[in-house]
Amino acid sequence: MFRRLKTSQIVVDVVVALVFGLIALPFEVQFADGTGQRAVVLSSVVITVLMTAALAVRRLSPGLSLGLAWAGAIAQMGYGRPPSPVDVAIFAVLYVTAAYGSRTVFWLGFASSFVGALVITVYLVIGPYFGSGGVTWSTIPLVLAVLVAACFALLLSWTVGALVRTAVRARENRTAQERAEAEAVVEQERVRIARDMHDVVAHSLAVVIAQADGARYAAAVDPSAATTALETISSTARSALGDVRLLLTQLRHSQGDGPQPTLADLESLYAQVRTAGVTLRVEVAPMPPAEPPGAVQLALYRVLQEALTNALRHGVAGGPVSVRLAWLPDRVEIEVRNPLGSERRHEPSGTGHGLIGMRERAQLAGGRIAAEPRGAEFVVSGVLPLGSPA
Repeated sequence: MFRRLKTSQIVVDVVVALVFGLIALPFEVQFADGTGQRAVVLSSVVITVLMTAALAVRRLSPGLSLGLAWAGAIAQMGYGRPPSPVDVAIFAVLYVTAAYGSRTVFWLGFASSFVGALVITVYLVIGPYFGSGGVTWSTIPLVLAVLVAACFALLLSWTVGALVRTAVRARENRTAQERAEAEAVVEQERVRIARDMHDVVAHSLAVVIAQADGARYAAAVDPSAATTALETISSTARSALGDVRLLLTQLRHSQGDGPQPTLADLESLYAQVRTAGVTLRVEVAPMPPAEPPGAVQLALYRVLQEALTNALRHGVAGGPVSVRLAWLPDRVEIEVRNPLGSERRHEPSGTGHGLIGMRERAQLAGGRIAAEPRGAEFVVSGVLPLGSPA
């Protein structure tokens, strides 16, 4: 029933209402048509207090304000008083019912505009202010003019409030939309950074684990293998640490993207996989016809990185891995095959975070990626267009 208002708003409304009441009360006493001075003062005070109260709570409780305004109007007619300056408060009340009232109060204000106009017209016609002859054929046009004028004045106040209500709702919707768009941008950036973090950390840890496991067994036969493995672990960890620091900088500061991997970095990726003890075969036929878009290069690198990471983690230890790239005029076709360990052949695939991120990257570049076991092999295949992202 009561709206939440700031203390300053309530104070302003009360002060405005009190000033209005103090100004309107002398006019009420002057316009009164009573025979006794006490009755004149009493009726003037009652009507002024009701209208002043309606004006004071108009924004705090539009419904209560409308009820007080009707009570003041009924008291005015009950005392047989003519329209007076205090009735100006009715226009402010109708305005707030449309601008700030609930749905019920909104329509009650609309109905009050028509009912109030009709009541005013009837009161003036049957009262002593229209003429002693009542309604005749000659006075019907005047009666209709009074009805239309009263309806127009009351409805105009309500309509202005309705327009303000619409503007406020539009502003709130626009603010909510802007907030939602900002949250969506933040969420997209968070997902992108999480995807990059996964790609960097998962691949680097897979190489480190493979090197550590291989060095542990190879050191007994060839002590120099441990040194080579430690060098690979060190370089891989340093590279991963640099990438993680870059991602953390992006999280800490709202800066643009840092340097992203390109086709020139694929050889380093292949070298990391080969040093982990994997027999890697890469076939590129045909070669790129021109410099591919940066988004395609990044997507291709991350897809191959995740596919090779999966081969290291879930494939047969030391098993061969084949990578095939076909650069056509409008697209690049990707295929990565590796033997699948027997313990994982019957497990559901395609639900890990890495595979989901791989598909998301391909979709961002306008392409598609499929990752599934085919017999004794796990195959990652897909297409990335060389034009604009879909």
